[in-house]
Amino acid sequence: VQLVESGGGLVQPGGSLRLSCAASGFTFSSYRMRWYRQAPGKEREWVATISSTGGSTDFADSVKGRFTISRDNTKNKVLLKMNSLRPEDTAVYYCNAMTYWGKVTLVTVSS
Repeated sequence: VQLVESGGGLVQPGGSLRLSCAASGFTFSSYRMRWYRQAPGKEREWVATISSTGGSTDFADSVKGRFTISRDNTKNKVLLKMNSLRPEDTAVYYCNAMTYWGKVTLVTVSS
């Protein structure tokens, strides 16, 4: 199983970023996918979940209304669109499937 995140970077407060996670090594369309994040000095935090079909999503209260999660089962990718970013969104972001984790992508929100 491989999960490879991309799309992180430096963005100003109020800006947007789109994270992508490319999955391989398993039947992607059969599994729900999740995004987590870990800010400096803090524990890992669940961010969002999308069902295997993409028909159901769920978000942490801290990102609800600002982040959206989607997936493309033809391309084995899950996306996290982050809008209205805040400094407290600064973290490394992980893609998760089952017990597997990606190698993270760093998001820094700063002016």
